[in-house]
Amino acid sequence: MKPDGARVLVAGATGALGSALTAELAERGARPALAGRDPVRLARAAEPYPGAATLLFDAYDPDSCSRAVHAAADGLGGLDAVVTAFGSVAFGRTTEVGDEVAEHLMAVNFLAPAAFFRAALSVMPPGSLVAGLTGVVAESPQAGMADYSASKAALGAWLVAARREARTAGINVLDVRPGHLDTGFADRAVAGSAPPLPKGGDPRRIVTAVADAMAADVELLLTAPDGTPVVERRAK
Repeated sequence: MKPDGARVLVAGATGALGSALTAELAERGARPALAGRDPVRLARAAEPYPGAATLLFDAYDPDSCSRAVHAAADGLGGLDAVVTAFGSVAFGRTTEVGDEVAEHLMAVNFLAPAAFFRAALSVMPPGSLVAGLTGVVAESPQAGMADYSASKAALGAWLVAARREARTAGINVLDVRPGHLDTGFADRAVAGSAPPLPKGGDPRRIVTAVADAMAADVELLLTAPDGTPVVERRAK
C-alpha cells in the first residue's frame, strides 16, 4: 500500500497508539478517517485533520463496527486500509477473573476487530490491507493474563485464516505483535492490577514500524527482546 493518498480508517484513533499511528500515516500523505467510542475524545483527536471523517463505534456492538467501515468508505470514496488499535486488558489468576470480565475481553479484543475486518475485506480493492494489533501474548500466553491472552490469540488465529482467504483477492493482512509498550495500557485494566513489568518499549518506534510494514505489504510485525521491530514479509 502506498501511503501517499491512501484512504485509511484507524479504529481506536483516540488511544495512545491509534492517535500516534494516525499522525504518522497522515504525515506520509494518507487521508485518515478516525473511529472511536467517546465523541468528545474523538472530536479532539480529529482536530489536526480538518475535514477528516469521524465515526463512533461500540465494541459491544459489532454492527456499529461494520457501519463505521462502510461510512468511512462512503466518506473517503473507498478504503485502502483499516487498522484496529484498541483493546482492553485484565489481570488475575484464572480462578479470580470472572466470566463477565472474560466475555468483555473477548468482545473488545476479538469480536470487535473481527467485525471491522470482516466489513473491510468485503469492500476493499486489491492492493489494500487490514492491520490488527494482537501483541506478543497472542503467541506466548502469560500466567495472570489467561483471558487477555486468549482474546488476543483468538484474533491472531482469525487473522491467519483470513489472510489465506484475502491473498486470493490481493488484500494483505498484517498482524502486529509488539511486546510490552510504555503507553499506560496496563494501568487501565478492567480487573486486577498489573504484576511487575519490565520497562516498556517506545511506542513511537512501533508506530513507525507499523507504517513501514503497511507500506511494504509485510504480513507479520514482531519486536525482539530489545524492542527492535522484526518483520516477516510473508507470515507462516
